[in-house]
Amino acid sequence: MSIATSGRGPTPLVLIHGWAMHGGIFAPLLDALADDFTAYAVDLPGHGHARDSTLPLQPDAVCTALRTRVPTGAVWLGWSLGGLFALAAARDAVLAPRALALLSSTPRFVQAPDWPQAMPLAEFDAFALALVADYRATVNRFLTLEVLGDVGAQADLRSLRQSVFARGEPDPAHLRAGLDLLARSDLRGALPALAQPALWLAGRRDRLVPPGAQRAAAALMPHATFVELAHAAHAGFIGHAGEVAAALRALAERAA
Repeated sequence: MSIATSGRGPTPLVLIHGWAMHGGIFAPLLDALADDFTAYAVDLPGHGHARDSTLPLQPDAVCTALRTRVPTGAVWLGWSLGGLFALAAARDAVLAPRALALLSSTPRFVQAPDWPQAMPLAEFDAFALALVADYRATVNRFLTLEVLGDVGAQADLRSLRQSVFARGEPDPAHLRAGLDLLARSDLRGALPALAQPALWLAGRRDRLVPPGAQRAAAALMPHATFVELAHAAHAGFIGHAGEVAAALRALAERAA
């Protein structure tokens, strides 16, 4: 894996990106946090500068590899798919995060009879088939969905498109592994046992992870809060970096 370190603040912050992205996508947020945090932005296996990594895209394997690469007791932020890795880190006794921030993420990404606030499985499967047929077109569609509804959608979409391929295309096998992880993961049962202070941060206009899913997830954790960004969509940390940064500072203070 590749890890980029930035910032000069006293609190360590580990950031895990979403599907098909890389750690560089967090640049607007990292600029807003530079005085408060020292950030460790991870490129997951098969993504960004870690495109040629042979490490499997599995939360437990990634967390084991990060034990010697990032500080113990950091605040962890997982965006979208990255939230599954942050939740895995919360159960890792060596990494021992002091707090968790789940940004536009959910413990279960596809619908179930008792979890309607997610993407229908048929829609998700169609997306996976489209990826195999035409990677770039599918990723561009995904980027559009990430900003759809945001008040700054056009500017955010330009930023995403400029950033996403800046470190080359992700490895196709790891992309498929990421989709499989999104389709089959269900971490709801693990949430009540997580003792860390947690923040579930949602964009009210998110078309990929409905805010209701994050509100429900926060209710399952003993020390979690839910915050909704009124004008943000799925990638709210780009156009609303100041609001996200403020929420992270409050979380770090709560966990101090």
